[in-house]
Amino acid sequence: MKQAVKINDVGFDRKRTFRPLNQLFRFGWEQALSCIFPVVIFGSLAITQIIPLPFLSRYDWLLIIFLLMQGWMVRSGLETRDELKVITLFHLIGLALEIFKVNMGSWSYPEEGYSKIFGVPLYSGFMYASVASYLCQAWRRLRVELIRWPSFWVVVPLAAAIYLNFFTHHFWVDIRWWLSVLVIIVFWKSWVAYELNATRYRMPLALAFVLIGFFIWIAENIATYFGAWEYPNQTEAWSLVHLGKVSSWLLLVIVSFLIVATLKLVKGKVSERKGI
Repeated sequence: MKQAVKINDVGFDRKRTFRPLNQLFRFGWEQALSCIFPVVIFGSLAITQIIPLPFLSRYDWLLIIFLLMQGWMVRSGLETRDELKVITLFHLIGLALEIFKVNMGSWSYPEEGYSKIFGVPLYSGFMYASVASYLCQAWRRLRVELIRWPSFWVVVPLAAAIYLNFFTHHFWVDIRWWLSVLVIIVFWKSWVAYELNATRYRMPLALAFVLIGFFIWIAENIATYFGAWEYPNQTEAWSLVHLGKVSSWLLLVIVSFLIVATLKLVKGKVSERKGI
């Protein structure tokens, strides 16, 4: 009888010991599934860099591949039509930013292509759209919930100010650091909760912003290595993207998250009213 109790205790200890590892693996797996679109983008950049495709330029093939991928994700149910609307919005926002930045000399797309407008290939908007795709996928898979989310009237102007600063800092003072401080103040008490194997976890929202921004900076280095775009210091040979770019991606992630979160909350309220 005592031996049986001892075996059960050992089994319980093992379960308790390995549970954090299992949860970490599950979290990584759900994150990987949420990154399907970004993975396709990086894979396509790598393949078209190594293997030249016939008839069309590389930029044109990338646009076709991304359009087909987007259509397949909606048709297969990996993304909903509502999520497609959000992703399309991000595509347009990102494309507008790309056109402005390229014409200001921040970076360039040196290769030829039929699908370029004002020096920017249309496929570039999908790189921004892939961030929205990741956010929508992770939101659904991890059952994300926002805790102590600030007022709509605070979030929307803040997101607009961050986005506009990407344009105005070329002509006026750069206020990104002031905006970063304002983000910390606004979201100081905000948390993001998520679920893994029926267990709820949460982390400070500001920490989530930093982590996503850092990993996007890593993705940017991979993208520039495979020639997605080119910074002035990468014209002669590829070099690591300056670590200071993390701040830009951090602010862009914040804008992306605020837009997705606001749309999710608005849709949730509309659904509740219809249910009533």
